[in-house]
Amino acid sequence: MRSKSRPLLLLSVICLSALLGCGGQQEHAAGAGTQAPSEAPPQEPGEQAGQPAGVGQEASGNDAIPPGHPPLGGGPAAGGVVPPPPGTGRGAAGITWTVPPAWTEEKPSSSLRRAQYRVPGPAGEGECVVFYFGPGQGGDASANVSRWAEQFRQPDGQPSTAKMKTSTFDVGGMHVLQVEVTGIYSGGGMTIGMPPAGEKAGYMLLGAIAEGPDANWFFKFTGPEATVRANRAAWERMVTSLHVGLVDAHGG
Repeated sequence: MRSKSRPLLLLSVICLSALLGCGGQQEHAAGAGTQAPSEAPPQEPGEQAGQPAGVGQEASGNDAIPPGHPPLGGGPAAGGVVPPPPGTGRGAAGITWTVPPAWTEEKPSSSLRRAQYRVPGPAGEGECVVFYFGPGQGGDASANVSRWAEQFRQPDGQPSTAKMKTSTFDVGGMHVLQVEVTGIYSGGGMTIGMPPAGEKAGYMLLGAIAEGPDANWFFKFTGPEATVRANRAAWERMVTSLHVGLVDAHGG
């Protein structure tokens, strides 16, 4: 009896070991098969896979493109902000103008702005900004006045380009295209990539694009309609004072 039970006991041990071994291998295989795949690190908004941050994107900070800027031309960083080359738009290649006395000059918030002003008025403050992008940048005048108009929505649903008023004149040896438009303004946030600041009803824009010696200069005055209209005479005196000069009359 004892001799017969020993082989059976040995056989039982071998079978039990085999079963435990198979179960362990199966659990390991199941764990490997259900292992979550590694995930790529999250990307910032606007980034593309395999593309360094900043390539093909607008720059952030003080050199970010302000709302309503004219389109930049080609450049090494398409769509990015390329400050004007040093020395451009200065001296004999610069232009000057007379600042309305009631306007407050501020430090430009971007290297693409040559000047900016806070404008008081009965309906709240407006802003006047002077953009300069350098030779070959900024686009043509007619396309840009249309872009500015398209930042407005008309209550009657008509396109703002059909409602805008344009005029041209020559002053200080330069040709100037002027535009006027009113409506519901949605010029956007302070930088590209930020959400729009929200629509503003009852707004107005006075704009002027002057053909400077080496590039266009863009004057954009926006604000509540009552404020802009109250400053129309001051605006007209400023744009008719434009001239090519060696000294920046506006202090820039």
